[in-house]
This record gives sequence, C-alpha cells and structure tokens, in this order.
Amino acid sequence: MKTKLSFNKTILKLLTAIVFLTINFGLIAQEKKSNDLSGFKIVIKKTENGVAMKCLKGCAWTHLSFNLHGDYAQPVDQNGMAELDKVSSNKDTNLAHFLFTIAKTDNGIKLKDIKGTAWTRLSFSLNKYQEQAIDQNGMADMK
Repeated sequence: MKTKLSFNKTILKLLTAIVFLTINFGLIAQEKKSNDLSGFKIVIKKTENGVAMKCLKGCAWTHLSFNLHGDYAQPVDQNGMAELDKVSSNKDTNLAHFLFTIAKTDNGIKLKDIKGTAWTRLSFSLNKYQEQAIDQNGMADMK
C-alpha cells in the first residue's frame, strides 16, 4: 500500500514539473516573439484588380501596387514585393524586418505572416477603394 502511495506522489510531482516547465517555455517563446517584432504601419486599399499599399513607417518604399488574380498571394517585405524563396538579407537598422503574403478575397483581404509580426493570419472585409491600416500587431487605426 505504501508503494502505491509513493508511486502516486512521484507521478503527481512529475506532472507538476511538466506543467510548470511548459508554462515557462511558453512565456519565453512569447517574449522572444515580441522581441522579434519591429514597428511598421501600412495602409492597404483594395483596387479593381489587386491592392495598393502605402507604408507610413518601417519600409524602404512609400507606395506599392500590384494586380492579384485568383488565389495568388504576393509576398511583401520592408523592401517591397518579395519572393518567398529569396528572403532579403538587407538588415538596415532604420527599417522594420517583416515578411507576409497578401491575397485578395471576394470580401476583402487576407494576410499570412512569414516573419516579423505578432499575427499568424489576418483577414478582414474591405470593399473596393476602401482602406485599412495594419501594423506588426494586426489591424491598426488609420491615424
């Protein structure tokens, strides 16, 4: 009987340690993710055939526009239009370091993070010629 009680205490201690370590590693991962973020702000406008974007902060470009057809998702980084297999090695300290893809949907826009944002996926309704600001944390005020 004593062996069974000792065994249960050991299991309980082991489970407590696992939960404690899991929580701590999760917090460390979140802290690392927020430290990897750098500030940018972009205004997205849905156009007839694609999108027009204006970078207000953190980019080498100020205006960027391109056509989007079908399900194609265009990669965009701090330097402009990008390619997923050719990630920019330019580490300009005056720029944010981000990479995401942008695609047009029937109702709006969908974005997918590759690096440098707190969001993994971001989608929102946007009518033609309507604007929406985004930043490293998600949807942002237009101010």
